Amino acid sequence: MQQVFKKPVSLKDVQTHFCPGCHHGTIHRLVAEAMDEFGVQKRTIGVASVGCSVFLYGYFDVDVVEAPHGRAAAVATGVKRAKPESFVFTYQGDGDLAAIGTAEIIHAANRGEDITVIFVNNTTYGMTGGQMAPTTLVGQKTSTSPYGRNQSKDGAPIRMAELLSQLEGVAFSARVAVNSPKNLMDAKKQIKKAFQYQVEGKGFSFIEALSSCPTNWGLNPLMANSRVGTEMCDYFRLGVFKNTENL
Repeated sequence: MQQVFKKPVSLKDVQTHFCPGCHHGTIHRLVAEAMDEFGVQKRTIGVASVGCSVFLYGYFDVDVVEAPHGRAAAVATGVKRAKPESFVFTYQGDGDLAAIGTAEIIHAANRGEDITVIFVNNTTYGMTGGQMAPTTLVGQKTSTSPYGRNQSKDGAPIRMAELLSQLEGVAFSARVAVNSPKNLMDAKKQIKKAFQYQVEGKGFSFIEALSSCPTNWGLNPLMANSRVGTEMCDYFRLGVFKNTENL
Protein backbone atom coordinates (compact mmCIF):
# COMPACT_ATOMS: atom_id res chain seq x y z
CA MET A 1 0.00 0.00 0.00
CA GLN A 2 1.35 3.43 -0.94
CA GLN A 3 1.97 5.80 1.97
CA VAL A 4 0.33 9.16 1.30
CA PHE A 5 0.71 10.86 4.67
CA LYS A 6 3.84 11.04 6.81
CA LYS A 7 5.75 13.23 9.23
CA PRO A 8 7.51 16.20 7.61
CA VAL A 9 11.29 15.78 7.58
CA SER A 10 11.67 19.21 9.20
CA LEU A 11 9.78 18.09 12.32
CA LYS A 12 11.38 16.03 15.08
CA ASP A 13 9.82 12.67 15.92
CA VAL A 14 8.60 13.66 19.38
CA GLN A 15 5.27 13.73 21.17
CA THR A 16 3.59 17.12 21.42
CA HIS A 17 3.01 18.68 24.84
CA PHE A 18 0.44 21.25 23.71
CA CYS A 19 -3.01 21.22 25.34
CA PRO A 20 -5.71 19.10 23.66
CA GLY A 21 -7.40 21.19 20.98
CA CYS A 22 -4.56 23.71 20.65
CA HIS A 23 -3.75 24.55 17.04
CA HIS A 24 0.00 25.06 17.51
CA GLY A 25 0.75 21.50 16.45
CA THR A 26 -1.23 21.84 13.23
CA ILE A 27 0.46 25.12 12.37
CA HIS A 28 3.85 23.54 13.10
CA ARG A 29 3.11 20.83 10.59
CA LEU A 30 2.14 23.28 7.85
CA VAL A 31 5.31 25.31 8.41
CA ALA A 32 7.43 22.14 8.33
CA GLU A 33 5.75 20.96 5.13
CA ALA A 34 6.61 24.27 3.48
CA MET A 35 10.24 23.88 4.59
CA ASP A 36 10.35 20.41 3.07
CA GLU A 37 8.77 21.54 -0.17
CA PHE A 38 11.31 24.32 -0.69
CA GLY A 39 14.22 22.22 0.58
CA VAL A 40 15.39 24.86 3.06
CA GLN A 41 15.66 22.78 6.24
CA LYS A 42 19.46 22.61 6.30
CA ARG A 43 19.83 26.38 5.99
CA THR A 44 16.88 27.42 8.16
CA ILE A 45 17.26 29.39 11.39
CA GLY A 46 14.10 29.79 13.43
CA VAL A 47 13.65 32.54 16.00
CA ALA A 48 11.47 31.58 18.95
CA SER A 49 9.71 34.10 21.16
CA VAL A 50 8.53 33.82 24.76
CA GLY A 51 5.21 32.06 25.31
CA CYS A 52 3.86 28.77 23.97
CA SER A 53 5.73 29.57 20.76
CA VAL A 54 9.04 29.22 22.60
CA PHE A 55 8.93 25.43 22.19
CA LEU A 56 9.86 25.83 18.53
CA TYR A 57 13.26 24.27 19.20
CA GLY A 58 11.65 21.16 20.67
CA TYR A 59 9.67 20.33 17.55
CA PHE A 60 11.51 21.66 14.49
CA ASP A 61 14.68 19.93 13.33
CA VAL A 62 16.44 23.20 12.50
CA ASP A 63 18.74 25.65 14.27
CA VAL A 64 16.79 27.95 16.59
CA VAL A 65 17.67 31.18 18.37
CA GLU A 66 15.57 32.13 21.40
CA ALA A 67 14.71 35.83 21.56
CA PRO A 68 13.71 37.93 24.59
CA HIS A 69 9.98 38.56 24.88
CA GLY A 70 8.78 40.59 21.91
CA ARG A 71 12.16 40.85 20.23
CA ALA A 72 11.97 37.99 17.73
CA ALA A 73 11.72 40.25 14.67
CA ALA A 74 14.76 42.23 15.82
CA VAL A 75 16.77 39.07 16.46
CA ALA A 76 15.68 37.64 13.10
CA THR A 77 16.83 40.85 11.42
CA GLY A 78 20.30 40.41 12.92
CA VAL A 79 20.45 36.74 11.95
CA LYS A 80 19.39 37.38 8.35
CA ARG A 81 21.81 40.27 7.90
CA ALA A 82 24.68 38.26 9.38
CA LYS A 83 23.81 35.12 7.39
CA PRO A 84 21.89 36.29 4.31
CA GLU A 85 22.12 32.84 2.74
CA SER A 86 19.97 31.42 5.55
CA PHE A 87 16.21 31.02 5.53
CA VAL A 88 15.02 32.87 8.65
CA PHE A 89 11.56 32.76 10.19
CA THR A 90 10.02 33.83 13.48
CA TYR A 91 7.22 32.02 15.29
CA GLN A 92 5.36 34.34 17.67
CA GLY A 93 2.18 34.68 19.71
CA ASP A 94 -0.12 37.67 20.01
CA GLY A 95 1.07 38.82 23.43
CA ASP A 96 4.64 38.66 22.14
CA LEU A 97 4.22 40.21 18.69
CA ALA A 98 1.25 42.54 19.05
CA ALA A 99 2.01 43.89 22.54
CA ILE A 100 5.54 43.60 23.84
CA GLY A 101 7.04 43.42 20.36
CA THR A 102 4.90 46.00 18.55
CA ALA A 103 7.83 48.31 17.75
CA GLU A 104 10.06 45.46 16.60
CA ILE A 105 7.54 43.93 14.20
CA ILE A 106 6.43 47.24 12.71
CA HIS A 107 9.94 48.48 12.02
CA ALA A 108 11.20 45.12 10.68
CA ALA A 109 8.21 45.07 8.34
CA ASN A 110 8.66 48.69 7.33
CA ARG A 111 12.33 48.06 6.49
CA GLY A 112 11.31 45.13 4.34
CA GLU A 113 13.58 42.68 6.13
CA ASP A 114 13.80 39.46 4.09
CA ILE A 115 12.30 37.22 6.78
CA THR A 116 9.07 35.28 7.22
CA VAL A 117 6.92 35.82 10.31
CA ILE A 118 4.43 33.22 11.55
CA PHE A 119 2.08 34.96 13.99
CA VAL A 120 -0.21 32.69 16.02
CA ASN A 121 -3.21 34.66 17.27
CA ASN A 122 -5.23 32.96 20.00
CA THR A 123 -6.48 36.24 21.54
CA THR A 124 -4.78 35.65 24.88
CA TYR A 125 -1.42 35.35 26.64
CA GLY A 126 -1.42 31.57 26.48
CA MET A 127 1.54 30.51 28.62
CA THR A 128 1.80 33.26 31.18
CA GLY A 129 -1.65 33.15 32.75
CA GLY A 130 -4.31 34.01 30.19
CA GLN A 131 -4.04 37.79 30.43
CA MET A 132 -5.82 40.10 27.99
CA ALA A 133 -3.85 40.60 24.78
CA PRO A 134 -4.10 43.31 22.10
CA THR A 135 -6.10 40.80 20.05
CA THR A 136 -8.54 39.80 22.82
CA LEU A 137 -12.08 40.18 21.46
CA VAL A 138 -14.55 42.68 22.88
CA GLY A 139 -16.42 41.03 25.73
CA GLN A 140 -13.91 38.19 26.04
CA LYS A 141 -13.05 37.30 29.61
CA THR A 142 -9.43 36.76 30.60
CA SER A 143 -7.49 36.59 33.86
CA THR A 144 -7.02 40.38 33.70
CA SER A 145 -10.42 41.21 32.20
CA PRO A 146 -12.81 39.08 34.29
CA TYR A 147 -15.79 41.15 33.15
CA GLY A 148 -14.77 41.01 29.50
CA ARG A 149 -12.77 43.35 27.29
CA ASN A 150 -14.27 46.83 27.35
CA GLN A 151 -13.61 48.65 24.09
CA SER A 152 -14.14 52.12 25.56
CA LYS A 153 -11.41 51.45 28.14
CA ASP A 154 -9.17 48.90 26.44
CA GLY A 155 -9.53 49.78 22.77
CA ALA A 156 -10.55 47.49 19.94
CA PRO A 157 -8.66 44.27 19.13
CA ILE A 158 -5.77 44.97 16.75
CA ARG A 159 -5.86 43.41 13.29
CA MET A 160 -2.15 42.87 12.67
CA ALA A 161 -2.34 41.45 9.15
CA GLU A 162 -4.20 44.53 7.90
CA LEU A 163 -2.02 46.92 9.89
CA LEU A 164 1.26 45.57 8.51
CA SER A 165 -0.09 45.37 4.97
CA GLN A 166 -0.09 49.18 4.86
CA LEU A 167 3.70 49.36 5.19
CA GLU A 168 5.81 49.77 2.07
CA GLY A 169 8.34 47.13 3.11
CA VAL A 170 5.78 44.32 3.37
CA ALA A 171 5.70 42.03 0.33
CA PHE A 172 3.03 39.59 1.55
CA SER A 173 0.50 39.64 4.38
CA ALA A 174 -2.30 37.13 4.96
CA ARG A 175 -4.53 35.75 7.68
CA VAL A 176 -5.43 32.06 7.84
CA ALA A 177 -7.09 29.57 10.19
CA VAL A 178 -6.79 25.81 10.67
CA ASN A 179 -10.16 25.04 12.26
CA SER A 180 -11.59 23.20 9.24
CA PRO A 181 -10.25 21.18 6.29
CA LYS A 182 -11.07 24.04 3.89
CA ASN A 183 -9.30 26.65 6.01
CA LEU A 184 -6.39 24.32 6.65
CA MET A 185 -5.80 23.81 2.93
CA ASP A 186 -5.85 27.57 2.35
CA ALA A 187 -3.47 28.06 5.29
CA LYS A 188 -1.05 25.60 3.68
CA LYS A 189 -1.24 27.55 0.42
CA GLN A 190 -0.60 30.94 2.05
CA ILE A 191 2.26 29.69 4.24
CA LYS A 192 3.86 28.24 1.13
CA LYS A 193 3.49 31.62 -0.59
CA ALA A 194 5.09 33.41 2.36
CA PHE A 195 8.04 31.02 2.23
CA GLN A 196 8.32 31.46 -1.53
CA TYR A 197 8.72 35.22 -1.11
CA GLN A 198 11.78 34.75 1.09
CA VAL A 199 13.24 32.00 -1.10
CA GLU A 200 13.01 34.42 -4.03
CA GLY A 201 14.37 37.34 -1.98
CA LYS A 202 11.24 39.45 -2.33
CA GLY A 203 11.18 40.85 1.21
CA PHE A 204 9.10 40.68 4.37
CA SER A 205 6.27 38.13 4.47
CA PHE A 206 3.68 37.75 7.24
CA ILE A 207 1.21 35.01 8.11
CA GLU A 208 -1.34 35.51 10.89
CA ALA A 209 -2.82 32.15 11.92
CA LEU A 210 -5.95 32.12 14.07
CA SER A 211 -5.63 29.51 16.80
CA SER A 212 -7.64 28.10 19.67
CA CYS A 213 -6.58 28.16 23.33
CA PRO A 214 -9.05 25.82 25.08
CA THR A 215 -7.31 26.03 28.46
CA ASN A 216 -7.34 29.81 28.84
CA TRP A 217 -10.69 30.18 27.11
CA GLY A 218 -12.25 27.69 29.53
CA LEU A 219 -13.71 25.64 26.67
CA ASN A 220 -13.41 22.03 25.59
CA PRO A 221 -11.49 21.38 22.36
CA LEU A 222 -14.59 21.12 20.16
CA MET A 223 -16.10 24.33 21.47
CA ALA A 224 -12.77 26.14 21.18
CA ASN A 225 -12.34 24.99 17.57
CA SER A 226 -15.87 26.16 16.80
CA ARG A 227 -15.16 29.58 18.31
CA VAL A 228 -12.27 30.10 15.91
CA GLY A 229 -14.63 29.60 12.97
CA THR A 230 -17.32 31.91 14.33
CA GLU A 231 -16.32 34.74 16.69
CA MET A 232 -12.69 34.95 15.62
CA CYS A 233 -13.24 34.67 11.89
CA ASP A 234 -16.11 37.17 12.12
CA TYR A 235 -13.76 39.82 13.51
CA PHE A 236 -10.42 38.72 12.06
CA ARG A 237 -11.37 38.25 8.42
CA LEU A 238 -9.42 35.57 6.58
CA GLY A 239 -7.66 36.47 3.35
CA VAL A 240 -4.64 37.98 1.64
CA PHE A 241 -4.24 41.66 2.48
CA LYS A 242 -1.12 42.35 0.46
CA ASN A 243 0.57 40.46 -2.34
CA THR A 244 3.10 42.47 -4.27
CA GLU A 245 2.87 40.03 -7.17
CA ASN A 246 -0.53 41.58 -7.85
CA LEU A 247 0.55 45.21 -7.61
